Amino acid sequence: MQNIHNKVLLITGGTGSFGTAVLNRFLKTDHFREIRIFSRDEKKQDDMRNQYNNEKLKFYIGDVRDYQSIERAMHGVDYVFHAAALKQVPSCEFFPLEATKTNVFGTQNTIDAAVANKVSKVICLSTDKAAYPINAMGISKALMEKVAIAASRNIIEDRTIVCLTRYGNVMASRGSVIPLFIKQIKEGGALTLTDPNMTRFLMSLDEAVELVLFAFEHGNQGDLFVNKAPAGTIGDLAQAIKELCRVDREIKIIGTRHGEKLYETLCTREEMTKAQDMGDFYRIPADNRNLNYNQYFSEGEVDISKIDDYHSHNTQQLGVEGMKKLLVKLPVIQEAIKNHAE
Repeated sequence: MQNIHNKVLLITGGTGSFGTAVLNRFLKTDHFREIRIFSRDEKKQDDMRNQYNNEKLKFYIGDVRDYQSIERAMHGVDYVFHAAALKQVPSCEFFPLEATKTNVFGTQNTIDAAVANKVSKVICLSTDKAAYPINAMGISKALMEKVAIAASRNIIEDRTIVCLTRYGNVMASRGSVIPLFIKQIKEGGALTLTDPNMTRFLMSLDEAVELVLFAFEHGNQGDLFVNKAPAGTIGDLAQAIKELCRVDREIKIIGTRHGEKLYETLCTREEMTKAQDMGDFYRIPADNRNLNYNQYFSEGEVDISKIDDYHSHNTQQLGVEGMKKLLVKLPVIQEAIKNHAE
């Protein structure tokens, strides 16, 4: 990893699941002399302050929608992980302008503040829902990616490197389906599924952090990094959790919610034409053609009809047993198993 000793890291939206995973990774090491948590929620910040009780940890109340608040928090910062976002599909569907304010304008504010303060590198976190988006959350994140890549083209002498990561569902993250299933099991009710045949990529929070750190280490201006991940159906996920908790609960099909897809795409076929295979990850370099339309209409590329998307229907499928091997590593599942064994 790059020399990050005696450096300052800022995490926007740092009280969320990703921020917590980053702290668990770095607070007990000699990496970074200071980690700043920037978010709107003083209650979550206070909880985190009491939980970690670490002098390296500094807290800043603010909102990425407000340039002045994020700019003040950026003074003296070396690196930024930009995780602040509205990311619940139904809420973004009903309040798309709010999603735009946070996910799009908030990203521009963060990058502008980073450039103004000569930050070395900004990593912007995106989602598989940004690829071929059909819902407001995905559309806002797709535009966030475009904003970041456009900004990267105009940074003088690469003084600040801006790159991105895109990943799928993070298992047991806040607001995800696994904690919901565990809650429903605990309450003795049925497990509610939208569509048992839906597939989703499956990765742990630690793997999400590894992807961001890989981008941190290898990212060039405007790069987008995507992790390769297995997937499975929501029906198999519910069955795996039932078997691990040794319970027999009804599974109730409630139908597809606003803006949900049957499967998620991590890399579009258009992106796969230029994707560089880096082992566990794909690097997708930025399209750095200038605003000369001849370059778009007169210069062809690889025939995209010969290339497939990379999505949760055609990646490795885990099945119930494969999911159980992944799930049993999660603390929330270990706790659920313990509770039902007592």
